[in-house]
Amino acid sequence: MLIRELNGKTPQFGEDCFFAENATVIGDVVMGDNCSVWYNAVIRGDVHYIRMGNKVNVQDGAVIHATYQKSPTNIGNNVSIAHNAIVHGCTVKDNVLIGMGAIVMDDCVVESNSIIAAGAVVSKGTHVESGSIYAGVPAKKIKDISEELISGEIERIANSYVKYSGWYKEPEGE
Repeated sequence: MLIRELNGKTPQFGEDCFFAENATVIGDVVMGDNCSVWYNAVIRGDVHYIRMGNKVNVQDGAVIHATYQKSPTNIGNNVSIAHNAIVHGCTVKDNVLIGMGAIVMDDCVVESNSIIAAGAVVSKGTHVESGSIYAGVPAKKIKDISEELISGEIERIANSYVKYSGWYKEPEGE
């Protein structure tokens, strides 16, 4: 893995985090406990800060970035950022699933208990309502989220990635 200091800022991590061998984390990045950064994922805190809570998983090929001196990236707790998603200069609150290949642009706010569907493009400045599913290009609210989706998808995926990362932390042969 590449963890690199830049402009006097060194990435900081909580307890029990997992970083794949080719994950990249640069600069002004702070993440909480039980986070995981998977293969080919990039978290680049070079132009502005990136803050991540506990139990955030950044899956394979995902990119987290910000906009120079304008839009930092803030990610809450219990957030899954799926394969090849882009999260850029925005705020993602707690208990959120960002689907595969989704893009969340600058100055967006994704409220808690929400899902951004796979392939959705959440355009600049969009406010995603709490408890909703947004899909499409540009992304729009398609329905309210059910309690079953909150526990069955958002919580299940976040918990699964804590489990999966544990497999990689165990010494080989055990």
